[in-house]
Amino acid sequence: MVTTIQISEKLQNNLKMKKLYEKESYEEVIWDLIEDTMELSKEAKVMLRKAEEDIKSGRVHSFEKVKRELNL
Repeated sequence: MVTTIQISEKLQNNLKMKKLYEKESYEEVIWDLIEDTMELSKEAKVMLRKAEEDIKSGRVHSFEKVKRELNL
């Protein structure tokens, strides 16, 4: 189903400024905004906690170190 909504010129200009590329639709812009406000899933929260633990425990490598080791 497709519907038309009425928005002010000011809102349209704001949405236009949020476009990532010229031909991005306003629907895509609105979905991106909605996604930004959605709560993280339980799985994402678990993964973030694990990543934080890895950082605190020193189980990470800097990009520069990996680049040196791979001779990039």
